[in-house]
Amino acid sequence: MKKSIKLLSIVMALLMVMSMVAACGSNEAPAEEPAEEPAAEESALGAPEVTTVKWNSGTSKNVLITIANEKGYFADEGITIEEVPADENNSAMALLASGKVDVVSNAGTSNPLDQISQGVDLTIFGGHMVQGAMPIIAQKGTEWHGVEDFVGKKVVANTSYFALTGAVMNTGVENPLEAVEWIEGMDYPDALAMVERGEADYALQGTGNVQTCKESGTVDIVTWQGDIMPDYSCCRMVAQTDFVKNNPNTLKHVMVALLRAQAYYEANKEEAVKLHAAATEQTEEYVSAFMLDEHYKVNVDPLQDSVLRAWNILDATGFFKDKDDSVKIEDHINTALYKEALDYAEATYGSEYPDFFKAQQEFFASNNTGTAKE
Repeated sequence: MKKSIKLLSIVMALLMVMSMVAACGSNEAPAEEPAEEPAAEESALGAPEVTTVKWNSGTSKNVLITIANEKGYFADEGITIEEVPADENNSAMALLASGKVDVVSNAGTSNPLDQISQGVDLTIFGGHMVQGAMPIIAQKGTEWHGVEDFVGKKVVANTSYFALTGAVMNTGVENPLEAVEWIEGMDYPDALAMVERGEADYALQGTGNVQTCKESGTVDIVTWQGDIMPDYSCCRMVAQTDFVKNNPNTLKHVMVALLRAQAYYEANKEEAVKLHAAATEQTEEYVSAFMLDEHYKVNVDPLQDSVLRAWNILDATGFFKDKDDSVKIEDHINTALYKEALDYAEATYGSEYPDFFKAQQEFFASNNTGTAKE
């Protein structure tokens, strides 16, 4: 029995040795692990944290969004814009406060600043219109000498239009709310009618009323809000501060797409009119009346210095009724995200529109110094 066990052990040992020798002498290469596919090249801006952005751009919409959608610029950045409608500016701000939208771009500057003054944590990070094509009308034949013509007169305009009250202050008037009889709360057609009837001396009109004013036989456009205060800051891009902090890459990608759209817009305004007329379901004649006017200026830039000026004017004129004195407006303007997006867009797409991106860099440098414009 012992001999059998010993013999079995020897046989098993020999089999193991032969197996090892066979393996060592084999010419067959050992199986390799499948190679990992190289990762897709990631944008220098980083991947968007969220790819769908809920956006309110008012009833007049945003021509840069129109172009970026039509030309596929948002798709290039992996972004989808979900339009959420609202009827009025305050409704847009309510949508933002409730989280039903992520970004508002057509609610002016005074509306978000008023919210910020009350302690609502919002951040301005970009722009839409630097100035709208907003005419100031008077009865036919009225001569215009300057904004000092407002003093002692009836002007149909809300005092939230800081470009007007600020311009009056710049003439040396201490209290523009007392020096001018402001008639507030009127819509633009009613304001025009008041001037026609002689019940008011001047009236501010909206961008959408340019065609009506230009074709009117009873009133003249005597000046424009953008002439009274150039680059006053019409509409800012604003979001809840938490959204900005949590989604910086998303917003940078959004602004890259909008910058490309702005470059295209400035080089192709006639086509932009056609695209925006279709998007807003308006006639091309109606859209071209303001969009092709020199006073209509769109720009993605956050326009920090003009926003600071607006804040100072609104504060000085008592517009902020429930102001939280601990609020520092500088903490609610973010220029860094835009600058990073601008640098990336120039490096990536600058060869298509080199003059545009050079001008944008210069515009940024002169409008975001951190000092309020005079």
